[in-house]
Amino acid sequence: MHQVNPVELDDIDRGLLRMLTENARRTNNSLAEELGIAPSTCLARLNALRSAGVIRRFTLEIDPEVLGHALEALIFVKIRPGARHLMSAFAEEMRAKPGVTQLFFLGGADDFLIHVAVRDSKDVRQFVLDNLSANPAVATTQTSLVFEHSQGAVPWL
Repeated sequence: MHQVNPVELDDIDRGLLRMLTENARRTNNSLAEELGIAPSTCLARLNALRSAGVIRRFTLEIDPEVLGHALEALIFVKIRPGARHLMSAFAEEMRAKPGVTQLFFLGGADDFLIHVAVRDSKDVRQFVLDNLSANPAVATTQTSLVFEHSQGAVPWL
């Protein structure tokens, strides 16, 4: 892993990031107006934040429930000690599975946390059976259902 030098943010940078976190489709002019700066200054700041790697990409948030995937689950996975060399391949394979919304590589008792969005509990069960229980690299799994999911504030902005 490479060393990253932290970027110092001022109030304008933090304001831009807060506004874009809420709505990445805001126009440059509306951002500039709310911050009380010239549009050219706003654009230069945005470009600098992108160049520095602070802003990786502009994306959108999809509601899985509207698409028929009303059940979310968190699946904790422990890899067998003799299968540690398979962890990268396991992660790549899981990221490509339908229903997987996020994959976390963990330190601690478990090795991975897989966040899935599926239609119902039968789909969660089938995901675990087909993709995890049948996988020789997997030692154990533990599944928790998500009752509510909301985005937290970004404390450093």
